[in-house]
Amino acid sequence: MKDSTKLFIPFLMASSLAYATELPKQAIKTNGQVIYNVTQQKVDTLQAMFQEGNFFGRIRSNNFYFIYDHDDEGHVSAPTASLGASFVYKSASLNGFDFNLALYGSQAFFDADDFDNNIKLVKSAKDTFSRYNYVRTGSKSIYAFGQANIDYTYNRTKFTLGRQLVDTFYTKSNDTKMIPNTFDGLVVHTKEIPKTKLTLAYLAKQKLRDHETSHSVFMYDDSDPENYSFWTGNDDSAMHKGISYTNLKAAGKSTDEPLIVLDGKNNSIKNLTCNFAAYSVPTLISQVMGELNYKVMLNNGVSITPAIRFIQQFDNGAGDVGGASLKGDVNNANPSGYTNPDSLSAQMIAARIVTKVKDYKINLAYTNILDKADLVTPWRGFPTAGYTRSMGVYNWRANTKSYRIEVVKGANAKGVYTKPFIQASVLYVDTDENKAILEDSIVYYLGLVQNLPSMPEFQYRIRLGHRDFIGDASSISSYTDTRLEFNYLF
Repeated sequence: MKDSTKLFIPFLMASSLAYATELPKQAIKTNGQVIYNVTQQKVDTLQAMFQEGNFFGRIRSNNFYFIYDHDDEGHVSAPTASLGASFVYKSASLNGFDFNLALYGSQAFFDADDFDNNIKLVKSAKDTFSRYNYVRTGSKSIYAFGQANIDYTYNRTKFTLGRQLVDTFYTKSNDTKMIPNTFDGLVVHTKEIPKTKLTLAYLAKQKLRDHETSHSVFMYDDSDPENYSFWTGNDDSAMHKGISYTNLKAAGKSTDEPLIVLDGKNNSIKNLTCNFAAYSVPTLISQVMGELNYKVMLNNGVSITPAIRFIQQFDNGAGDVGGASLKGDVNNANPSGYTNPDSLSAQMIAARIVTKVKDYKINLAYTNILDKADLVTPWRGFPTAGYTRSMGVYNWRANTKSYRIEVVKGANAKGVYTKPFIQASVLYVDTDENKAILEDSIVYYLGLVQNLPSMPEFQYRIRLGHRDFIGDASSISSYTDTRLEFNYLF
């Protein structure tokens, strides 16, 4: 892991030590989203469209170490590291048209013997290489075109066709490893309605972070398990494993349904932000979300913002295919744990109070997944995000209540943190053990992000999380998840 970080030393030595007063040409927010600070040129010829485009490069290193209280056949404490790069080209605009291309690559470093040659035990580092390629060829590298799309802008509406990053409530690029989560389809962004932002997306395919090729947005591929087909479909850890190729075929359902997404924000009423979103996988499942945030200003710049969020999930046939549990186990692993084991109708209620005092933010939040079915959102958009999601914990199983206190210092919207961004939280997850999923747990998290003041193009990130399973959970290994990331942008 030390060898990979040494590759950044030449960039550090070559950089000016003078404090940068201007924003770099690109920056990274704490959620992994890239911000481009270069103004796109408008040109009159096809040649200039290419010549006046902008090139953005990125070199990054990610290092992981999962440490378990006790190792067993399902848990192994071992380090992994990775080194990667991305190259993005954004053309100039010609008569409203422009295009984007992005190539991503990653090389992982680990000793298979450390994991008892069971690649499934790699855990959080799995997105730095392709498990499917590794078990077939031994390759620890992965390369993919993450973006290849064309844009057309008319007034305040933008159309994007092709492979692209789609950041909505239900879909996220989630670029926190080496390669972002991307989608193939058509996305429309518009601000034509006053004080309203709307996004409508028709997504035909998805390419998860550890995949080189696109796949169905909503199918777990068990068509050929002996040849590791389950690592070629939607194998996200939040995917409903019961929505499989075998089950869909048996039910006479399509194995390649699209994902249709609506996402919006409205600020028509002073101090009130209304967020709303919906998704549909036709003939299978759909969901709607509504959220209200009301900001109250106090003296000395202090503000308090109470918020509520409600989610309703509709079963349009997926329950009969895979059941109420994300594990797809209702036919053999305690179906009595669910109110209706063949229904995916579900609800979530959430509430929080966010207090901002100068450079600090305190977030007290609560979420409750009602005792019906698990929430299904396997596109890296997390229903408890901003409320009780912390360090990769999936707390949207049925009859799960979560409570979190979070303290943040140094947040900003520019993605340049010359003063450290610090995030700390404590999360308590109260699960339903009758559903044979997990025991109650407490998650402690600490994150640090900083850009070097003398070279804002260089950013490092440290993330530490510890999950302690409590109650009658002696058989479940508590763990510490440590991550160290370096980014150099040029």
